[in-house]
Amino acid sequence: MDEQIDIIKEINNDFFDIIIEYWQYLHENPELSFNEKNTSEFIAKQLKYNNFKVLEVSESNSVIGIIEGSKPGKTIGIRAELDALPIFEKTSLKFKSKHEGIMHACGHDIHMASLLGTALILNKLKSNIHGKIMLIFESGEEQIPGGALGIINSDIFKNAKPNAMLAFHILPELAAGKSGFCEGQYMASGDEIYIVVKGKGGHAALPNTTINPIILASKTLLDLKEFIDNESPKNIPSILSFGKVIADGATNIVPSEVRIEGTLRTMDEKWRLKVHSAITNIAKETCKAMGGDCEIEIRKGYPSVNNDIELTRITKQLTEQYLGVNNVVQLNKRMTTDDFAYFSQIIPSVFFRMGAGFEGIDSYSLHSPSFVANGDILKYSPGLLAWISINLHKLIKH
Repeated sequence: MDEQIDIIKEINNDFFDIIIEYWQYLHENPELSFNEKNTSEFIAKQLKYNNFKVLEVSESNSVIGIIEGSKPGKTIGIRAELDALPIFEKTSLKFKSKHEGIMHACGHDIHMASLLGTALILNKLKSNIHGKIMLIFESGEEQIPGGALGIINSDIFKNAKPNAMLAFHILPELAAGKSGFCEGQYMASGDEIYIVVKGKGGHAALPNTTINPIILASKTLLDLKEFIDNESPKNIPSILSFGKVIADGATNIVPSEVRIEGTLRTMDEKWRLKVHSAITNIAKETCKAMGGDCEIEIRKGYPSVNNDIELTRITKQLTEQYLGVNNVVQLNKRMTTDDFAYFSQIIPSVFFRMGAGFEGIDSYSLHSPSFVANGDILKYSPGLLAWISINLHKLIKH
């Protein structure tokens, strides 16, 4: 076992400079959700060059690379994401984004580079592979409805459905070389909330002739906060947060409407639906009681990510073998979302974290325009994914 780990680490080290080049190219050339055409073509080119069978998901930029081992066995899927975020980069990196207003601020560039590095390693270790390993590069993870369902519903995936699914996400709070796991329910469901509060616009100096939608919107937000604070079950994590309020008036102009946008995060499907109804009822009742009205749209997003307990324990043990027991930590549940959740609903899956922070230095958070990942993660992540995927076949029962 130790000998195989040493071999994988040595191969990872041999390819490290190439993997860094992958990362820098991908960071420099980000593309938004569902528009990752050039990224997809770059990924496909690298996979083909490394002897992977490459399949492109129809009507999508998602790409799947398949390598078949020399022996029969199970199919293991590993997912990475293609898309970047609509953020203006504010780093001093020499390879900062060439596309103004678009940035890999969530680490998907690291994920892709890691998985391409895994492809390099697996290509050297075909004789050690049982069954198939699928490298899944998913389009549009950052934007509802996400790209996972398109992959799951494709004939490609149905004809070679994995026995287990893996994905990791970088975590700047952990230093490079460390990893973290959480068994069972790990991440929240996420829904987008859109409310248009309607009043009666007019002159700000004549309040008796207007119905100020800003006042209605403010009362609506406070009533919704009171509901979520007081009614949420103590055993169900819940967040109802609003990050955008647009009232297009002026110092002397009362607008006729206010637009509000927010998010609902929770970890229970029955409660999730109850909150949907409550948001609609509270918003309408509050606005009508004050002489106005409102329109509510709730866009149902991703379900909760659920880590299969057996698979998570096995993957954690393999990670401890590769990184060392002291470098693997227990994670708490998170209220962030990921459409990897759709895979976890139908296939035993594990979504874990790998450190991309700098030892002893505070890192900017994900989605920050100043976020910088520690490239040293690429000394560990490609080899770890190869080690896990090669060894899972003999450890999982299903």
